[in-house]
Amino acid sequence: MLFIATCVDKRHSVEKRKESRPAHLAYLNALGAKVKTGGALLGPDHQTPVGSMIIFEGESDDDILALLAKDPYSMADLFESVSVKPWRPAVGQTFA
Repeated sequence: MLFIATCVDKRHSVEKRKESRPAHLAYLNALGAKVKTGGALLGPDHQTPVGSMIIFEGESDDDILALLAKDPYSMADLFESVSVKPWRPAVGQTFA
């Protein structure tokens, strides 16, 4: 099943995000097919990252939360909030 994880950064955390980004990307890339797509959520200026959105494949919300707990962004205490919701695509490109 697919899940959308929405992670909102704490205020004034851009530097923490920048410092943790290489490890974050390496971690997600190492998860292979479990990560379908993802990227930064941007602020009103359309430039500044304010969070992350990732589509995962997994068995349950708890599985995805466990993956997120090991993410370097989480370990750096970057996120103010994390939400995981099951997702069923209806239109557009599908994820194999």
